[in-house]
Amino acid sequence: MDRTKTGRYIAYLLRHRPDAAGLTLDEHGWAKTEDLLAVTALTMEELEKIVRTDEKQRYSFNADKTWIRANQGHSIQVDVELTEKKPPAVLFHGTAVRFRESIEAQGLLPGKRLYVHLSPDVETALKVGKRHGKPMVYRVNAGRMYGDGVVFYLSENGVWLTKTVSPEYLEREQTDTEQLK
Repeated sequence: MDRTKTGRYIAYLLRHRPDAAGLTLDEHGWAKTEDLLAVTALTMEELEKIVRTDEKQRYSFNADKTWIRANQGHSIQVDVELTEKKPPAVLFHGTAVRFRESIEAQGLLPGKRLYVHLSPDVETALKVGKRHGKPMVYRVNAGRMYGDGVVFYLSENGVWLTKTVSPEYLEREQTDTEQLK
């Protein structure tokens, strides 16, 4: 079993297309673990290992592991019961250079997702940016945004979420990609 590939498939089902496998999510994004096991042909032990070892900590079980959900990153309407939280003064957003012009004109938009995803450090943001092409990182003045009334959430896996980030809160971060590998 390729855990990375299987993990991505689980993320696809729990974040974007549960209907593609006949899964049903409740209003908070939870799917019955037994249903997910049935459509993926995984054992409970295999699923627990995927959840436990996922580098991005994409998933959570409920207390008795009878339900599972993606922690964030949904493109479908679910309420993952996020709690508002005051962010650190600065957060970071990794992206590809090809999106720079659009971001600097419009700011950060959630696209097909429910929230913009922000990282607590440059290294994490740079990893995210590399997934989309030649990477670049924006420094986000989260403290000022929060002071201006913008709401932030912290997901269970440490990703900061907000609805949008206006260009006025963004600054290009200087990164030495060779040192940050």
